[in-house]
Amino acid sequence: MDRRTFLHHTALGGAAAALGLSSSARLDASVRWPVGCFNRPWTTWSFDDTLAQIKAAGYQTTGLLTRTKDEPFIGADATPDYLAKLKQRLAASGLTANMGALRSRHNVPLAESIKEVRQQIENAAGLGLPFLLTFGVDKPEEYEHYYKVMGDAAAAAQERRIKLVMKPHGGGSGASAEIVAAMKAVKHPNFKIWYDAGNIIYYTGKDPVEELKPIAQHVTGFCAKDCAALKSDVMVQFGTGKVDFAAVFATLKAAGFDGPIMVECCKIGATAEETTANARANRTFLEAVLARV
Repeated sequence: MDRRTFLHHTALGGAAAALGLSSSARLDASVRWPVGCFNRPWTTWSFDDTLAQIKAAGYQTTGLLTRTKDEPFIGADATPDYLAKLKQRLAASGLTANMGALRSRHNVPLAESIKEVRQQIENAAGLGLPFLLTFGVDKPEEYEHYYKVMGDAAAAAQERRIKLVMKPHGGGSGASAEIVAAMKAVKHPNFKIWYDAGNIIYYTGKDPVEELKPIAQHVTGFCAKDCAALKSDVMVQFGTGKVDFAAVFATLKAAGFDGPIMVECCKIGATAEETTANARANRTFLEAVLARV
């Protein structure tokens, strides 16, 4: 075993040990995690252009993350006609959509919030989306309201074979302690995590690898972005910030993670094509890292 291979196996073994897992069956298993791309980098352009650019960047999977005034995606205000046409547009693009972003309000009566969320679940089901992504809430006074809404949502989504997941986003989903508290409060097996190492840095300044370890076994997806410091720019190229993607992926592998990885950010260019080149570079960056995990 050469030095590089030795260090690689040592890193994986250390990640497994930190998680209290056996690594013997995992060290030599190849990683085949799908890498897709959200629509966020191209919101200056039309969604149809976005789909074409994501395809041109070499991706096969996209996610309905960032809404615009013209694209409510799975929003409670999306009309049946819009949703039917959106489904057709996605099919025509040659891309598979795997996620819809859930928007929930927690300064309204509980019944009203639940009704809006259930409508979004129905919309996601109509589009055939396997994941529904929530972001948590910022205000402590809204935490309990959020937990109750998500408990109902997790059950309703499970009935439609949709996985409800939360990503780190500050506040009540800021880092591992808040995420563990949320999972305990929601109390439903269909409430998991899509980890975002860049957001751990952006919102908390903490170490994404250390924050991942207590929750790695609950991670069912990964939102890929880089970040250099607390509240610094995230629309950047991978490798220019402080996210140690190799260490994050080693920790996920040791926990039995199986993808997907979704590129959320890249440097936005002056044109859609420049942005696409940057999204392509971030994909090849991740693929190079995964080849060594």
